[in-house]
Amino acid sequence: MTTTDKPWKFETLSVHAGYRPDPVTRAVAVPIYQTVAYAFDDTQHGADLFDLKVPGNIYTRIMNPTNDVLEQRVTALEGGIGGLALASGQAAVTYAIQTIARAGDNIISTSTLYGGTYNLFAHTLPQFGIEVRFADPKHPERFAELIDANTKAVFAESIGNPLGNITDIAALAEVAHGAGLPLIIDNTVATPYLLRPFEHGADIVLHSVTKLLAGHSDATLGWVAAKDPALADRMRFFTVTTGMTASPFDCWLAERGLVSFDLRFDRAQRTAETLGRWLAGQAGVTRVLYPTRDDHPDRARAQALLRGTGGNMLSFEIEGGRAAANAFAAAAEGVAFAPTLGDVGTTLSHPASSSHRGLT
Repeated sequence: MTTTDKPWKFETLSVHAGYRPDPVTRAVAVPIYQTVAYAFDDTQHGADLFDLKVPGNIYTRIMNPTNDVLEQRVTALEGGIGGLALASGQAAVTYAIQTIARAGDNIISTSTLYGGTYNLFAHTLPQFGIEVRFADPKHPERFAELIDANTKAVFAESIGNPLGNITDIAALAEVAHGAGLPLIIDNTVATPYLLRPFEHGADIVLHSVTKLLAGHSDATLGWVAAKDPALADRMRFFTVTTGMTASPFDCWLAERGLVSFDLRFDRAQRTAETLGRWLAGQAGVTRVLYPTRDDHPDRARAQALLRGTGGNMLSFEIEGGRAAANAFAAAAEGVAFAPTLGDVGTTLSHPASSSHRGLT
């Protein structure tokens, strides 16, 4: 099961990358290898597999053919080396940081983050002795001011959740690389359909595959890859030893979701733009945040980095505080009020009471 080296377009890669009908069953659809272990011929065969002298499967915590297809497919879309499927997007963030940082070290992160990532950085990682220092992404020069001898990485989201701010990846890469540090980019909201961070200087790229890549609210998964082969090897060893392994069934669901990814993304994006225009004309709506709007603070960067498009996430503010938010949610008939960005239908969330409740 190998990714093609043909110059296929994005849409073709999302359907075919990482899989060819296997020589035994000739199955056109990717099979679910719902197994924990694989039989060895004898002790020497087992030893050769563990020593990577011969190809083959060992144990699903280490490798699984279904997981391998998803890993290769997202890697083909995003780029990088040896992409890994993990149990969740949060696992991907944790994994990327803990591969390269240990007690006494620190990382520098943008302050505009998904709430779960912020909680991990502000509360959980410090319990293991890893400090996270936050800086405003609008001022890349301030990241350099926070770097010291114990800094191990710079972290950012390509599109911030939920503000929709567009990170200047190239500027952060210049700061990070100037200090000999890797730049880690969470590309969940943008997806490789809008932006490929490796092409702008990122060294590690990760995703919550749970969101638009899988896209059907039925699989919880993460993905991460590195540009440097040595770092990719370190990351794979870390996931094997810590057991952040993804479920083969969830990988199969996500691989199935990727088949329609570009079609779903285009439709979701058009819906977001339409809703943004409608909301902007409603009484009581004080601000609409969508990257293609003229009043978005990062519109110029969105035009340059996102091919003039804005993605599927739309944020807005309304008058009246929590009571008005509750009334709006109750009145939005047919729109699920749920903390997710990864459903086929439109969903509505209120970050201040859910994903971002730990922030001021």
